[in-house]
Amino acid sequence: MARFPYLKETASHIKESDPSLDDLLTDPAYEEARMAGERRVFEALEKSTIEDHSLVSDAEILNELLSYPVARMIVSCVGDPFLVRRYALSEAKTANRRWLDEDNEFIAGLSNELDVDHRMEDGYIKIHFSDFLKNTAQMRSKGWKLINQRLDGGYVTLSRQKFLRVLQDALRIRIENELPLEVNEKILETFRGPTLELIDKIQEKKSKYKAEDFGKIRTTRLPPCMNRLLATLQTGEGVPHTGRFALTAFLRHLGLRPDDILRMFSTIPDFDEGKTRYQIEHICGMTSGTKYTPPECSTMKSYGICYNPDELCGKIKHPLSYYRLKGKKRTA
Repeated sequence: MARFPYLKETASHIKESDPSLDDLLTDPAYEEARMAGERRVFEALEKSTIEDHSLVSDAEILNELLSYPVARMIVSCVGDPFLVRRYALSEAKTANRRWLDEDNEFIAGLSNELDVDHRMEDGYIKIHFSDFLKNTAQMRSKGWKLINQRLDGGYVTLSRQKFLRVLQDALRIRIENELPLEVNEKILETFRGPTLELIDKIQEKKSKYKAEDFGKIRTTRLPPCMNRLLATLQTGEGVPHTGRFALTAFLRHLGLRPDDILRMFSTIPDFDEGKTRYQIEHICGMTSGTKYTPPECSTMKSYGICYNPDELCGKIKHPLSYYRLKGKKRTA
């Protein structure tokens, strides 16, 4: 239960066997549990994961078990949508990592708890297409398109690894929808210190990228697709990999430096500086030897990242052409 605190069994155990809310907030005996909950949220914000900690003694197990409801209270005290998304994603990614050690019976029970309609047959796992679509909405690569799946009787056949990835998003969505919780004054007062620290750290992350950081690039000339991708980043929401590639290649061709592009991505929920820097430098040709061109409009449409095309979009075939033509119109 300490490894999988989001299960109904865990919630029932905490409710029936462990401390009252008042004890959890104030009793010195649960100080370590409160600290573990704080650590859980800071790990999610700064590392995009929940680290594994020692679970040898009864005290360690109890602290880990209680750190989950404490973390949810702290996230709710902050109430920032960026933190909610980052925390939910971190819990889901951590869960996926731990599911790898579990058998199919556990995975089947987990799937039922997450309301994912599935069947296990011949070493494969089948998921109803409606649940597949609902839980893969943010996966825009061709490998996740329904048209590229094996579909039989309304069920999509997946490998165990891909099925766990679907469950990861189902858990992320559930946690996102549950937060923020309603918190009273006592909860707010108990976690005032970490709440203020988290707010400062979030503002610091958000301030790393602003529209004026584009320098000579005119944001008013950006095509709707790039404007939408930028707006999504600035609000701290996730952007599909196809969108990240398109935006990176587009901005690099307009002269933005790789370090500036890196700062721009610092607000996304799953930001990892090392991986993001490598991907940006690869797209920009610094490590690959090839300076990639952003996808043309038809490809953007096939990826599902062509948003709200306007009248000018109907006259061009490439986002870069939109930027150039918009510049000529302003000059005229």
